[in-house]
Amino acid sequence: MVGVARGARHRSQSTVREPLPPVRCSCPDGRQGPIRLTRGTILDVTFYGVRGSTPCSGESLRRYGGNTACVVVEDDAHDPILFDLGTGLRFYGLAHQARGGGSFRGTALLTHLHWDHVQGIPFFPPLLTSGGQVRVHAPAPDDERLADTVQRFLSPPYFPVSIDALPGEITFHDTQPGAFEVGAAVVHAAWVPHCGPTFGYRVELGGRTVAYVSDHQQPGIGSTEVDGAVLDLCAGVDVLIHDAQFDDDEFALRSDWGHCTVDYAVEVAAQAGVGTLVLFHHDPSHVDERIDELLDHARQVADRRGVTDVLAAYEGLTMSLPAVRGARRRPVASST
Repeated sequence: MVGVARGARHRSQSTVREPLPPVRCSCPDGRQGPIRLTRGTILDVTFYGVRGSTPCSGESLRRYGGNTACVVVEDDAHDPILFDLGTGLRFYGLAHQARGGGSFRGTALLTHLHWDHVQGIPFFPPLLTSGGQVRVHAPAPDDERLADTVQRFLSPPYFPVSIDALPGEITFHDTQPGAFEVGAAVVHAAWVPHCGPTFGYRVELGGRTVAYVSDHQQPGIGSTEVDGAVLDLCAGVDVLIHDAQFDDDEFALRSDWGHCTVDYAVEVAAQAGVGTLVLFHHDPSHVDERIDELLDHARQVADRRGVTDVLAAYEGLTMSLPAVRGARRRPVASST
């Protein structure tokens, strides 16, 4: 099984593995839940920013957090892989430094260039000291190179200094849909319907799979149609992190904003046959209690649709996925 969040349900997987004794994990609201680990290297998926559109703060948002998108996949044997670079990136950098991680090396998989997904870049502590290295993969804008686009908005007058002035090294890689290697991981990038060029990603490492679809345009009110590329990307993954910004009433007013409902996130998970669905990209207007309600609703829908586990992402959540014994990397035809 993977790790837990508040109130998470725990059900055994169909694959039988030799278990370790159960351990426990503290959750931000003080409650605890069991995690049953299996032998092997642990792949951690940690959430540092879970909001969409804009960062927000306040006591009513304390449990889930108010930073924008940043999720990190890491284990002890490989450089970390980051999904998006929103304001949560700063807190990941601080955590890396607090662990005494030394000079940072990692790869960022950027879904698109909307501000809530990139505004953490110049505040990432490892880039504010020499020796830090970040490789950024993203879909290139239609009319210029990725590096030129980022340089244009991370420079005066929009930001006090140019990105070239940061002591660390950041490199940008215009990426096309398909598979490429990041160290020992195989990454798949695919187009996702949104506003402008947008990727979703699938990471395969240690025999485990994580898909990240942070911004996803639902085709219409009540629609259950899912783009084939998205279904291929998410098919059978252990964990799907998916846009769940709106309820039905909100979507009816904002159906062309590039996002989807909680029900549609469950629909994607059901059609793709995923293990655990994580609701993500919470609307900045959704206070903790509202997200609790949406999570309860999603679980009711998931029960009817055959989706086993549904969580709502919150800052500080770490999901631990035991490596599959004897797993081998699949060869990739070409690398980026």
